Amino acid sequence: MGNDSNASGFTHLDAGGKPQMVDVGGKAETVREAVAESRVYLPEVILRQFSGQELVTKKGAVFQTAVIAGIMAAKRTPELIPLCHTLLLDNCKVDIQLEQDEAVIRCTVRTTGKTGVEMEALTGASIAALTVYDMCKAFSQEMVIRQTKLISKSGGKHDIG
Repeated sequence: MGNDSNASGFTHLDAGGKPQMVDVGGKAETVREAVAESRVYLPEVILRQFSGQELVTKKGAVFQTAVIAGIMAAKRTPELIPLCHTLLLDNCKVDIQLEQDEAVIRCTVRTTGKTGVEMEALTGASIAALTVYDMCKAFSQEMVIRQTKLISKSGGKHDIG
């Protein structure tokens, strides 16, 4: 197994400071799970369009479409983020709830493997948030994707949450 980090501690840089994929060859396979969240502020003009917990526009059902986009994005994370490993995902779930003036998006990803799924969860939540924006931009472009953050991760060396 190669050196996983250089003297500065960055795992994706070799000793000479050049980008590298982390060598996970010597790691044990474990069940790994990560949960990420994105929040999208929705102005009043968009909130008035909701019927219950869903908004339907000319493009279709906003949250249902964003759920599909988030799952698709999580599955394609290594195509978007250059040094991510290709993982076979055991499960990916995207849940979107309307809370006051925000769409709260939670993406939960699980795999059995040698490396974590934090980037897949963060990518899924991010793309779902961008899809909400895209689906609603005809009503207002004052939406704000306020934050995307890792809520929890488990199954690796450093569990959080």
